[in-house]
Order: sequence, then structure tokens, then C-alpha cells
Amino acid sequence: MEAQREELMALSLRLHAHPETGFQEFKAAAWLTEYLEGKAFAVERGYCQLETAFRAVYGNGEPAVAFIAEYDALPGLGHACGHNIIAAAAVGAAVAVREAAAQWGGKVLVIGTPAEEVMGGKAIMAQRMAFQGLDAALMIHPGVRNAVFARSLACIELQVEFYGKAAHAAARPQEGVNALEALILSFNNINSLRQHTKDRARIHGIITHGGQAPNIVPAHSAATFLVRAEDDHYLEELMEKVLNCFRAASLATGARLEHRWSAVRYAPMRTNHSLARLFAHNLESLGRRVIPSDGGLGGMGSTDMGNVSQLVPSIHPSVAIAPKTVLGHTPEFAAAAASSDGLKGLLDGSRALAMTWVDLVLQPEALAKVREEFYKGRPGGIPGEGEDEG
Repeated sequence: MEAQREELMALSLRLHAHPETGFQEFKAAAWLTEYLEGKAFAVERGYCQLETAFRAVYGNGEPAVAFIAEYDALPGLGHACGHNIIAAAAVGAAVAVREAAAQWGGKVLVIGTPAEEVMGGKAIMAQRMAFQGLDAALMIHPGVRNAVFARSLACIELQVEFYGKAAHAAARPQEGVNALEALILSFNNINSLRQHTKDRARIHGIITHGGQAPNIVPAHSAATFLVRAEDDHYLEELMEKVLNCFRAASLATGARLEHRWSAVRYAPMRTNHSLARLFAHNLESLGRRVIPSDGGLGGMGSTDMGNVSQLVPSIHPSVAIAPKTVLGHTPEFAAAAASSDGLKGLLDGSRALAMTWVDLVLQPEALAKVREEFYKGRPGGIPGEGEDEG
């Protein structure tokens, strides 16, 4: 890690200075793959038919452990989620264990996953079998705590449109059908629904079109909402209740409703505790105090790493780069992602990832615990165990 210290910090700052939003991360993908190719990794660009996704591999033994890279930025805020740190840490860890893989075996992978924010790049890649054949998937996320037992909410996007009838808002309002009023009623309905949802459920959205002029009854309105829940079952239940809020507004105003649920959804994060404990031990060995859990006090967002965690043993720990008063998705957090504390978090996180990879390769019993936990209670049990097929 020390040998590439300056390169990694420069790479992280370069990504931070050139933020690109989901599926537009052409520079980021190019810089990351060039770095890996320069370190003897075999790189596949345009992975899973996504232009800014990639897969880099070194070695061909077992186990196969992947470091997951994210590198998309937020519109208008840049790297206010610190994905520049995630990406640099992933490639740094992979390069750090390259010689260990050559000596002891094991396959090192970096899987570059675009569009984590809202568009669910990993969910799409999971559908296209991007994570098949992995023994574990590791990543870090910058935050305000050193924590390893990540939780996240299942999430799906809803796009709605109302179609009414334009009219002069003063002279002939009775001739119009107000599409904006339908949308406002929908917001009020959802506000009422929130009183009766489970504690961790979240419903929030924005109006993307509300009319063209104040003297015209709006004939068209549009909005985008996110619906979140702690598990997929309750998400399904909540989706129908939310949609009824819009249907009721349509009936009340006479405006026609059209809606579209997104084709992909974010699954809840399933942290592998055995894997998380390995990472926690390594991070603490670097002088960071790791909290055992957030005690239920931390807020939960959503991540498409949840989709990966349903398929392969995974962790999504956070490494502190800012005080607890700094909120994610803000200009202050974007500044932290390029600060000296951000760079320290990058290096510590990357080291801990690399050390965890070594644990899995050199400690077969540790890998066995990770696999046992992941497959416990699943139909078929652990692959390769039990009766022979056929």
C-alpha cells in the first residue's frame, strides 16, 4: 500500500475534481482501468453491456474475492457521497494483494459498478450474472463512523404523470382539469399515509413538472418518488398503498394518471457478519475504533450493494472521514471526500480491504465460516456439500 500511496491519493482527487453522474462516468472508468492495466490486471471494459462498467482480474486460483468500485457522482453536488474514495480504495486494495495472490493463490477482482445513485447499476449487473462465481464481495464507503454491520433499505423508484385539461385560470377555470392539483393532493395523501407506516419506511419525492404559466390551468404534471422499506415483503405492501394515494387524487380531480415503477429495485443489505468481523479486526489494527453497531440510531439509505449481498457474501462497512455533524449528500461531505481526513480514510479503508482478502486466502476456516453463514437456511445448503448430484 505504501508503494502506491501517492498514486492512490492522486487518483482519488482526480476523480473528485471531475465528477460524472450515473452511466456517464467515462473518464472515471478510463482512469481506473488504465491504473489496473498498468499493474498487470486483465481488464474487460463495457462489462455486462454497460459502457462505464468494467471487470479486472489478476490470478486464477481460489477463492475468488472481488473489490467493488463505485465512481458516480451526484447531480449538482459532485462526490458528496465520496465515491471517489470507494473507487480508489478498491483498486488500491486489489493492487496491494497482487503479489500475495501470485505467491499463495487466489483470484483478485475489481468490479467497476456505475450508477449506484438511484439508477441501480449493480442491480442491473446482478441480473446479468456479473457476480456469479465469487466467494466474497468487499467494499468500503466513506462516512462519519467506523462501522462494519451495514444496513440499508429496499427501494424502488416511481414515476407518475397526471394529464388534465388546459383552460384560462381566471376566465374559464370551470372548463379545466387541473393536473397540478392532482399531484398536490397526492403529496397530501402520502403525508397522511406516513402516519401509519412502519418506523423505517420512507416515501419521498419531487415535482419535476408543474405547469407552464400561472394563468393556465396545468394540463400536465409529473413527479418522481422513492419508496423504501426494511424488507421486500413490506416494500410490496407499501408500493400498493402509495399508488392508491395517486389513484385517489386522480378520482378527486378527474386528471388521468399514468405511472411507471422502475425496472430495477434496491434489495436490503445482507451483511455477512463473519466477513464483517474480519474487516473490523483489520481496521482496528490500523488504529481506528470500530463501533459494534449503530444501536439503531443511524439513518438508513439504500444501496445496490444490497443486491450483491443477496447473491454472494458481502460487506459494506463505513470508514469515518468527517465529524458526525456532517451529513451525506451535502457540499460539506463533498469537501470532506477531498480533505486530508478523506485521504486517510481512503488509505486505511484500502489497507483493511486488502488485509481481509489475505485473511480469506490464508485462513480456510475463516472462509468456511463466511460461506456457512451465507448459505445457512438456504435451500440446497452450501454448494459442494451433501449428496452428490445425479
